[in-house]
Amino acid sequence: MADDNFIRLVEVGARDGLQNEQRALSPETRVQLLTRLADAGLQTLEAGAFVSPRWVPQMAGSDQVLKQLPARPGVTWTALVPNLQGLEAALAAGCREVAVFVAASEAFSQKNTNCSIAESLNRVHAVMTRAREAGVKVRGYISCVMGCPFTGEVKPEDVAAISASLYQMGCYEISLGDTIGTGTPAATKALILACNQHLPLSALAGHFHDTYGMAIANIYAAIEAGVRVFDSSVAGLGGCPYSPGATGNVATEEVVYLLNGLSIKHGVNIDALIDIGVFINAELDRKVTSSVARALLAKRSNRSLS
Repeated sequence: MADDNFIRLVEVGARDGLQNEQRALSPETRVQLLTRLADAGLQTLEAGAFVSPRWVPQMAGSDQVLKQLPARPGVTWTALVPNLQGLEAALAAGCREVAVFVAASEAFSQKNTNCSIAESLNRVHAVMTRAREAGVKVRGYISCVMGCPFTGEVKPEDVAAISASLYQMGCYEISLGDTIGTGTPAATKALILACNQHLPLSALAGHFHDTYGMAIANIYAAIEAGVRVFDSSVAGLGGCPYSPGATGNVATEEVVYLLNGLSIKHGVNIDALIDIGVFINAELDRKVTSSVARALLAKRSNRSLS
């Protein structure tokens, strides 16, 4: 039986985070990042994406990353696959869990994957059939669950219907992605309620972007609504491509700080996360964007000077 006072974090920094960064990192550096994150206590980590390097050059060499990562008890390395070809590449690299994705907006689906929502669900069905044969678990992502950059509002019932389709196909978990970060706590609770009409809360996860500074508030609302799995990205890796200069993924440090304050168990060492953030920010030549990281680094500095 699941522990209601435990939150599982899915670390997406090495995939969803890095694919939106300008600088591409070597497979070796990505392996180092992932290994350090696992050492910090994270147990589910996105290691790469088997997509065309022409479209996402930052994910080139994902096969090398997966092959170099050691098997660790209790740790799952996952990869994003857009289609059957991507799945076969992931299987060849030894990947034992993959993620598929669908948009909740027709406009976003056409611009991002050049197909309709219905067509993308058909692609997912083909992937699910092959993954089942290979004994590989599949997680589902839905993007634009609380707003589309092209058409605006997205209805909760539309997201719920897609969630139900993915769950019925065999996705063990559905991650609800606020891709442009426009969600609010009230909208978050309404979305979860709509999805919970079709699938259990235990099959739902939250994926909140911080473009409007609402990610932590939305995560708190989702916790209150019963969700116990959240995606996050160390150091807040990954900007929002639809809002230039805006933050994207919520920083793992921010989520862990929230959970610590709520006395909710999670198994992640926040001091180790801060050190990893310093490392990866230096590799990417980027500034520290996480408020929690900046505050704790300043506290360390003041302590060392006293």
